[in-house]
Amino acid sequence: MEKRLIQKVLVTGLRGFTGQHLGAALRERGASVVGLVQGEPCGKDDEIACDLTDAQAVRAAVARVRPTHVVHLAALSFVGHGDARAFYDVNLFGTLNLLEALAALDAPPQKVLIASSANVYGTPGVEVIDEGVCPAPVNHYACSKLAMEHMVRTWFERLPIVLTRPFNYTGVGQDEKFLIPKIVSHFKRRAPFIELGNLDVSRDFSDVRDVVTAYVALLDSNARSEMFNVCSGEATALRDVLRLMSEISGHDMDVRVNPAFVRANEIPILRGAYDKLVEAVGFKSRYTLADTLAWMYAADTHAEGGV
Repeated sequence: MEKRLIQKVLVTGLRGFTGQHLGAALRERGASVVGLVQGEPCGKDDEIACDLTDAQAVRAAVARVRPTHVVHLAALSFVGHGDARAFYDVNLFGTLNLLEALAALDAPPQKVLIASSANVYGTPGVEVIDEGVCPAPVNHYACSKLAMEHMVRTWFERLPIVLTRPFNYTGVGQDEKFLIPKIVSHFKRRAPFIELGNLDVSRDFSDVRDVVTAYVALLDSNARSEMFNVCSGEATALRDVLRLMSEISGHDMDVRVNPAFVRANEIPILRGAYDKLVEAVGFKSRYTLADTLAWMYAADTHAEGGV
């Protein structure tokens, strides 16, 4: 595996859950990190306010940074978001604006990593999902990500791009509107009950720290014009997540199934294969789901500042 000198990294979505962990990891390596963020920068010189749906603003921001590497994380990612059109405006056309801006640079970046989602696979009817499984998205979030992938592939000859399909992942700092942080929060508060949807769904849960390790390794590598699953290779049922949290916290609570939380077109099992990632960068997961849950349970989220 050939390694590249990561000098100046432009990260879209730097303030987000993944972006904060990735930014910290890159800075530990000595890289300069600049983020494109929504809203006004918080008095930091490593942030540039930029709406990805504004092509002119994106082009100006990219020209200002002139990155050696790019990680595109910014997306509308909450599947339950109510505005269907917004998924495509941000996830598809926002990505197009970014690629056009990067291609306009005098010196194009050495690597552009673009995060898609394993949600594009839908319900494939196979036990283990590798990159060869035909996508069949079942919601607007996944449809917008697959449309983005197809558009990005038309840029493979012009920019050194790698695409990733991360499966579910979690960790300290993830918003409680997502499933695992919601569960951990209830156990932390020793709540008497929790309302959830389908308890029988199984997901491939990774630790955000492992996902960040995979992303940095791909930036280091000579891989390009390729798609990589990022996952743990194991599927865990929601019932087992609740059991693990009960063991970690020493707390039991009533679990109530709320029909309002049971999604139409729910994908029953998502489990990924990451052999291709192992072959490309020697990736190996460092954290089990129990490790991740214990980390989240022990964390002082206020002191962590969401990182």
